[in-house]
Order: sequence, then C-alpha cells, then structure tokens
Amino acid sequence: MAAVQGDATDEMLMVRYQRGERAAFAVLVRRHSRPIYNFVLRQVRVPALAEDVTQDVFMRLVQNAAEFKHEARFLTWLYTIARNLCIDQLRKLSHRRHASLDQPAVNDPGGQPLRESIADPTPHASAERSALSAQVRTSIVKAVDSLPDDQREVFLLREVANLPFRDIAEITGVPENTVKSRMRYALDRLKSALCDFEEYARALR
Repeated sequence: MAAVQGDATDEMLMVRYQRGERAAFAVLVRRHSRPIYNFVLRQVRVPALAEDVTQDVFMRLVQNAAEFKHEARFLTWLYTIARNLCIDQLRKLSHRRHASLDQPAVNDPGGQPLRESIADPTPHASAERSALSAQVRTSIVKAVDSLPDDQREVFLLREVANLPFRDIAEITGVPENTVKSRMRYALDRLKSALCDFEEYARALR
C-alpha cells in the first residue's frame, strides 16, 4: 500500500482502485481536483457551479471506474468526463445568460485559475510591480474568458491540464492539426489582449 502514496502513475492508481484500494482514489483526487476545478471554472465561469461539476467529475470516475482500461491514459479519460459535464452545464446556462449581480466574479485572480504560472515570481517586489502583476493576472483571466469556446477549451486543456496535443485531439474529437491551429489562434488573441502591458513591464525590470 505504501507505493500508492509514492510515485505510482495515474493509470496504476486507477487499476488499484478498480481492485478495491480506496487509498488509490484519494491520491487521484489530491493530484487532480484542483486542475480539474480550474479547467471547469474557466468553462462554466461560476465558482459555485465549478465546484459542483468538479465533484460530479469524480463521482463519474467512481461510477464508471470499471470502464477504465489499463492501457488508456487516465488524464485523457478524466478530462473527457470533465469536458462532457461542462458541455451539459453550458447548455443549461445558455437559457439564462445573464449572471446575477450577487454572483461572485469569476475573473477574480485570487483563485489562480491558470495554475501558478501567472503568479508574481517576486513576492518582495515593489508596490508598483505588484500592482502591475495583479492587473496582468486579471487581464489574462479576462482574455481567456473572451476566447471563442473551441480555442478556450484547447488552451485550457494545454495550459491548465498540461495535456499533449494528441490527447486534446482525442478529447475534443478533432484532428491534432486542428487542435494546434486553435491553440495558435488562442495564443495570438491572448498576446494581442496583453500587448498594453509589455512596454510597462519592460520599464519595471
């Protein structure tokens, strides 16, 4: 059982869970609940709903554990579940597009939705640099939210889930070249959205 707590791969842990080792499931949840939440949040854009969907993802994992094949990639399987649940929720949300004024802002950078890659690498920076960092984080989140759905999905699967393009192609059901094109367009849009900060950031170095 000690190996479950060590460097076992996701696939190994899933097979062990299929055999009845509950500790293996706990490790999978610890590893992937935050990335899954971040991915879902950027899709459904409502924090409370993202928490519910994240729970549903792992409930589906439990319910469908027997269907997992040991030769499959676990992350591809898990994010396929997450993507399908997001699609279901977005269809429901399409009937009530306007968010409540009391709804928490989804673009709050405090949740660090794009991993820690957008965090300020210099915690003891000046107040001016810290203010810029906060503005950049907020702008990144807004820019990602404004991407077309297909581009945002690919960007999140690549940057948040850290999946290879071939896995993203399998999850989304489109050719790998299409995935790469969507990623390229997403990056171009994000660079354009953040160009205003480039000169200011350079001056602070």
